[in-house]
Amino acid sequence: MKRIFYLFLLVSVLLPPDVALAQSPTKFYLLVGTYTSESSEGIYVYQFDTQTGKARYISKAEGVSNPSYLAVSPNQKFVYAVNETAGKEGGGVSAFAFDRKTGSLTFLNRQSSAGDAPCYISVDQSGRWVFTANYGGGSLSILPIASDGSLQKVKKTIQYSGKSVNKDRQKSPHAHCAYISPDNQNLLVTDLGTDKVHNYDFSSDSGTLEPVDAGVYKTEPGSGPRHLSFHPNGRFAYLINELSGTVEAFAFVNGQLRKIQQVSTLPENYKGPITAADIHLSPDGRFLYASNREELNNIVIYKVDPEKGNLRRTGSHPSGGVHPRNFMIDPTGRFLLVANRKSDNVVVFKRDKESGQLSETAIELEISMPVCLKMIPLSR
Repeated sequence: MKRIFYLFLLVSVLLPPDVALAQSPTKFYLLVGTYTSESSEGIYVYQFDTQTGKARYISKAEGVSNPSYLAVSPNQKFVYAVNETAGKEGGGVSAFAFDRKTGSLTFLNRQSSAGDAPCYISVDQSGRWVFTANYGGGSLSILPIASDGSLQKVKKTIQYSGKSVNKDRQKSPHAHCAYISPDNQNLLVTDLGTDKVHNYDFSSDSGTLEPVDAGVYKTEPGSGPRHLSFHPNGRFAYLINELSGTVEAFAFVNGQLRKIQQVSTLPENYKGPITAADIHLSPDGRFLYASNREELNNIVIYKVDPEKGNLRRTGSHPSGGVHPRNFMIDPTGRFLLVANRKSDNVVVFKRDKESGQLSETAIELEISMPVCLKMIPLSR
């Protein structure tokens, strides 16, 4: 099965660019998850044109609390959102049906995430399971998906324990990301609070998770592992550490992470606050991007060695706002969009595919506290 998967990836990478673009849509729905503690009303949907970088408002899903991270089902018919809430309300997960003809979201149901303040959600590639990283609860939960796209109750929760050296941020576990590997056979869970990345063998048939032998990767103390991203070829993985402002590169071999390099996201001799946030690769796998918040508010650019997976920093660019918590590259690779939480804007940058560098477009969307961006192609 893995051979077939990686052969498909290889064919996709080798396909001539003009052929690939001719087969790809140029218009997508842009979904924006937000925090609703101020004036935001939920999840916003725009139509995004990858020829021009322009977006126009389509619809919104109201009445959903803090949909701060979104996931799209493999068949693109359903959208899942964490409800990053805690206390008496508890953390939650909401399911929506998505109409690709109209761009509208229809609420299906909500389930408990079995842990406070879930901040990350993903769907396995069979479309049968949802994973949530419960930041406040320090746990991972897995929920089955019903045939109509709605969510069933939590099947299993894995509670983490421990702490690390940062007395302000690492007094207890804080699960921050639950990332399914490209072959759908491993689930990787980052724990910012304990400086660990947990690795599980995953069965999409039963929804079971079994720890991989020697499957816990430990970062340097005080690193604060936050988000993961896989290279399109499935051979390399990249981890951004929030508290140290570093990116770690791995070879992903037989379902395990093998570290090959560590680089910084910070300027030389930088002494200010460190809050690295998000990490993504370009669709062709040639460049990796990482965001810094607080005083830096930038996107850092690295060129990827296609054979070894190593990174070489080639530049950085201001995020166009304050607190770039999340960003994404559109599926054609032409534009990079940044959700700046504290300046209430989503900024669109033109992306040079050859150099990886970013340039201004003067296009931005005004949205209260945007924190997650996803795209779905329009129905043909």
